[in-house]
Amino acid sequence: MAVELPIGDVTLYADLDIPQGATGIVAFAHGSGSGRHSPRNQFVARELRDRGLATLLLDLLTEDEEARDAYSGAWRFNIPLLTARVVGTVDWLARDERTRALPVGLFGASTGAAAALGAAAQRPDRVRAVVSRGGRPDLAASALPDVRAPTLLIVGGDDTLVLGLNEDAAKQLTAPHELRVVPGAGHLFEEPGALELVARYAADWFTEHLRG
Repeated sequence: MAVELPIGDVTLYADLDIPQGATGIVAFAHGSGSGRHSPRNQFVARELRDRGLATLLLDLLTEDEEARDAYSGAWRFNIPLLTARVVGTVDWLARDERTRALPVGLFGASTGAAAALGAAAQRPDRVRAVVSRGGRPDLAASALPDVRAPTLLIVGGDDTLVLGLNEDAAKQLTAPHELRVVPGAGHLFEEPGALELVARYAADWFTEHLRG
């Protein structure tokens, strides 16, 4: 179902799906160019719902911000702004009667992963697990030691620059964490079977850590 999240001075639009008997909810945090309508996001979300997890697919940027970011890049690396919106999303989930009883996980990609980790550091009593897909956790470097949620970093084996950044970031995490490399996969996991592995890894991680 379509929902609206009033966060700060903007309204964010999202798609909320809650399977019967859901054991947790995963909010997707993405930067520019990859939001709630992304086929990759929707693919992973379907796998999570098949495992009994609710999902919240949202756009962290407004339509106007997304349009301007497309040619200026002004918002996609604004990690404090993106983090504040993920924190606002976590707070909204805690207030809404449909989701407030559900343990929360965050799935972040690209710069959205930095925002997810920053939000996890700010809401340690609420965020129970984080998964990063091809993310930039290095952009949340100052927050990494404060993350308490078990964190899974998934990176394509051929995405060498991002892999190195994730390896360095993992050393700064004090929470339980794993770095999993998908062999032969690039940044977008477009290779045959790559996204299926991402979805499986994410679903395994969230079902383990979001149990009541």
